[in-house]
Amino acid sequence: MNAPAPAPASDRVIEVRGLRNQFGAQVVHDGLDLDIRRGEIVGVVGGSGSGKSVLLRSIIGLNRPAAGSVRVLGTDMMNASDEQRVAVERRCGVLFQNGALFSSLSVADNVMVPMREHHDLPLALMQRFAALKIALAGLPPDAGAKLPSQLSGGMVKRAALARAIALDPDILFLDEPTAGLDPIGAAAFDQLILTLRESLGLTVFLITHDLDTLYTICDRVAVLSQKRVLIADTLDKVERCDDAWVQEYFQGPRGRAAMQASERSAAQHVRPSGTEPAPPGRAAPG
Repeated sequence: MNAPAPAPASDRVIEVRGLRNQFGAQVVHDGLDLDIRRGEIVGVVGGSGSGKSVLLRSIIGLNRPAAGSVRVLGTDMMNASDEQRVAVERRCGVLFQNGALFSSLSVADNVMVPMREHHDLPLALMQRFAALKIALAGLPPDAGAKLPSQLSGGMVKRAALARAIALDPDILFLDEPTAGLDPIGAAAFDQLILTLRESLGLTVFLITHDLDTLYTICDRVAVLSQKRVLIADTLDKVERCDDAWVQEYFQGPRGRAAMQASERSAAQHVRPSGTEPAPPGRAAPG
């Protein structure tokens, strides 16, 4: 199945064309194309070894592809100068899998790391900004003084999220953000991402295996298969893709359960007119 036509250039904040990633004899991506549009939440899924994290690292500049092009916020990342790369880095926030916090630093000091790296600000001002980001991530005020080892798994995720939004990014990259969380914690994190998208005007690139997350917050889903993006579209269209992996993933017991839960949630939020808002990634009813 072919991917949809590219979005208008003015709407694209990420443009990947003809991407090839190869490690020795192993080809991970070959001819991969993907657009991410301003303001949307895109979930990236795929089987083990499909190269989801490699794609993320290629977009943010931590991995140099063998071929192809990557443009982020209008900058050609393959040919960018150091100054141009730093300018893009300032506008992107990344939450790595497992948080990747510095274990010897307090939560507040972790949040201030990108501020110290990219700006020359007075300490008192950075501390105020850090406290604000910690609050935006849904952590209590006293969390800032704690070490990562003193936090629960869910709080570590939120602390890492606070660091990811420290510089008020345009794009937020999330690598398996709900992995290891219980269902209640994962649902709360999903709602937090929706809230931050609306309040901060974020575009979100999200790698996940969590079907509930896909059905709850994603506007589109990109499926990696056969070394490229098999389809990148709304959930209702992705579900109809006849690829065997897609069918097993979305139409299996877990996929059906997630879809039913999403539909029940939508039914509980009926508009005053009596119409029902569509969940993210689904067309509104006619």
